[in-house]
Amino acid sequence: MKGHITMSTKEARRVSVLEKFINGQAKRAEVAIDLGVGERQVSRLASAYRTSGVKGLIHTSRGQPSLRKIPNEEIAFALEMIRSDYHDFGPALAFEKLVERAAWRFSSESLRKAMLKEGLYRKKRRKLLVVHQTRTRRARFGELEQGDGSPHHWFEDRAGPCTLLAFIDDATSTIMQMMFADQETTLAYFQLLESYILKHGVPKAIYADKHAVFRVNTTGGSSGDVQDSHGRTQFGRAMDELGIELISAHSPQAKGRVERLNRTLQDRLVKELRLAGISDIAAGNAFLPGFIEAYNARFAKPPSSPFNAHRPLTETECLNDILVVKHTRTLSRNLEFQFLNARYQIQTNRPTYALVNAKIQLLIKGDSIRVFYKQTELQYKVIRINVPQTPMSRKLLDSHLDAIAS
Repeated sequence: MKGHITMSTKEARRVSVLEKFINGQAKRAEVAIDLGVGERQVSRLASAYRTSGVKGLIHTSRGQPSLRKIPNEEIAFALEMIRSDYHDFGPALAFEKLVERAAWRFSSESLRKAMLKEGLYRKKRRKLLVVHQTRTRRARFGELEQGDGSPHHWFEDRAGPCTLLAFIDDATSTIMQMMFADQETTLAYFQLLESYILKHGVPKAIYADKHAVFRVNTTGGSSGDVQDSHGRTQFGRAMDELGIELISAHSPQAKGRVERLNRTLQDRLVKELRLAGISDIAAGNAFLPGFIEAYNARFAKPPSSPFNAHRPLTETECLNDILVVKHTRTLSRNLEFQFLNARYQIQTNRPTYALVNAKIQLLIKGDSIRVFYKQTELQYKVIRINVPQTPMSRKLLDSHLDAIAS
């Protein structure tokens, strides 16, 4: 036989077995078991071998293009869309967007291979694997919430950097609440937690890092803006009042679920904000609920226990009195107190001697300040704002005095 015939190992092995069958050295049932096919297939293979020899055993579609091959025109169209609109998207996110726009009807793996071939995506090098002890998920929804803030250029070059605060449920990987804020501050976390509780209820525990919002990290620290008289941060004090256990993670890996969420969002959310043309915190916060709903529909998992660990607020729990920064001040003989760079005076019709040297409590929420003496809210007015003065040089002081003298 002239020329060359390309056969697979499987096909070449069939030759010797079929020759034994044709020569009567083996029964059809034995050959069927040996080749891993049915007895009728053995008869068909033997007939093809008698008629065409070795060529009869070669699959007739070899060398022919697959009927399932993706048309080159469709690949080129999808790649052109990726170059124009999704140039820095990974295959998974690019696949989602093309499917949404009905520009791709094949598998995500086919798109990944096409992007690799065209240089639109490069395989990432695997980092050296560091093994950490696996922690089992909590069983109940709301039993443990992981919280964290992620400073990032969320709006890329369309605006400055800001911070995304997030709570994710440990049992289900559900994003419970997210919010953009200028910085990772106590008041920002209070605002996020308030919206969380009003929507879902009070969780059993919160798992956070050792950021100064959650934990006092200095020995004997100040009792000013971050710490109350009991040595707790303002956030820690609020958690005690709500009966929420605050757990400190000793490493980023310990709260890996929210850390992985941040990495995912720094890729996926940034691109979604770009496609939506969003470039400020207010518009970003308005966009987040829809994004969270779509994200949870795809990535959230069912809990191992059907019991919901969230509890409703009690009648005595008022978030406006709990999720606030609290400070204590002592009133002077003139019923005045100072906070930050301003001086305030209490306005009251009751005998003033009862309030002299009284301990009052300030409740700060945003720009609002409420003043309480025991359980009574007091009215006040701002009587003076102290503006820090820049020291004047000797030369400017002399010229200032000369001007006054003249």
